[in-house]
Amino acid sequence: MTRAAILVNGVPASGKSTVSRRIAADLDLPRLALDTVKEALFAELGTGDRVHNRRFGRASYGAIWALVAEFPERSAVVVDAWFGFQPPDLLQQHLARARVTRLVEVWCHAPADVIAARYAGRAGERHAGHLGPDYVPELRVLAETARPLGIAPVIRVDTSLSPDWDAVMGELRAALRLA
Repeated sequence: MTRAAILVNGVPASGKSTVSRRIAADLDLPRLALDTVKEALFAELGTGDRVHNRRFGRASYGAIWALVAEFPERSAVVVDAWFGFQPPDLLQQHLARARVTRLVEVWCHAPADVIAARYAGRAGERHAGHLGPDYVPELRVLAETARPLGIAPVIRVDTSLSPDWDAVMGELRAALRLA
């Protein structure tokens, strides 16, 4: 059995949610977002320090891939997450267990100042379990150094600009051989 996954990747506040929602809607695919799962865990089990946050992130990551493994054969899914927070070999293990054989990465990026401003601007609106505005300096550095996974074809989307959606969707269809 085989499945396809579109990994919408990028640091926090890089525009993943906007991009992944658009891709899922345009391709009529389910979207699984790390923050959606993580916030459900926060709501049920409570919030805590950064170690607690990371632990819930790992659990959410595992839950997403466990769900993908239950999807029908020949299905496809959009997964919205910052894939740089877990070791690459862990992702490879999850992909193998979920029998994902077709993969494409959409790398969401923007200048570090834009990402820092987005994060700071929304910090008060996000679930209390997420890191607060004191994370912005660290995020700024991360935004300058983070790179795509590079384990599959990469489609780069600069979210500080208005993406050419026709081009993005054309690249995705070609990469996944979708009609």
